[in-house]
Amino acid sequence: MIAVVTLDGPLGGNAASIQATAHALAKVGSAEAVVLVEGISDQIALATAAVSRSRDLDAERVVIVPIGGAHAIGRFLTGLGPLRTRVRLAGLCDLREEEIFRRGLAMGRVGSPGTRTEMERLGFYVCRDDLEEELIRALGVAAVEAILDAHGDLRSFRSFQVQPAWRGRAPEAQLWRFLRSSSHRNLRYARLLVEAAVDRGTLPRPLDALLGSV
Repeated sequence: MIAVVTLDGPLGGNAASIQATAHALAKVGSAEAVVLVEGISDQIALATAAVSRSRDLDAERVVIVPIGGAHAIGRFLTGLGPLRTRVRLAGLCDLREEEIFRRGLAMGRVGSPGTRTEMERLGFYVCRDDLEEELIRALGVAAVEAILDAHGDLRSFRSFQVQPAWRGRAPEAQLWRFLRSSSHRNLRYARLLVEAAVDRGTLPRPLDALLGSV
């Protein structure tokens, strides 16, 4: 276990996020690879993709750690410093957090990537926008709506579409906001959309490449 990385300080998120971080950190001391992600939905998405590809990350000693927001990346990487000689590091972030992750990599003395390619060489990948946008684009509107329908949420989505703030907006944008408007929904569909993307062979590249790097 790493003494430097603790739950002290602002990790962001709620109690579930803090609990998920603590649970993951409890396994870091015996890990062979540690994947740092912004939140629980990213953790669920990666774990689901691994299971869908018949990988057992626990057996492989690959630990996915939700860090409670991109701004914590430097602190977590610094805390992992003593283990870096034997632990592979990797990570995933949204496009708007890319620069924060770059600064964190430098702060944690992992590297000073100036380009996206250099980040990927270090094992850190960037979603084109964010995880939800990647999955909606990978599946397409019709497929995402079919999944909503199969799980009883299509009627709620249709009601959402006619709300004044979202009426007439692109369906991709409507789906993105609908998925993110409830934390429970966001976490649930992180799994369901990834399962569908794996089945269709359209898993977004950042998730696919990240899994392949650990």
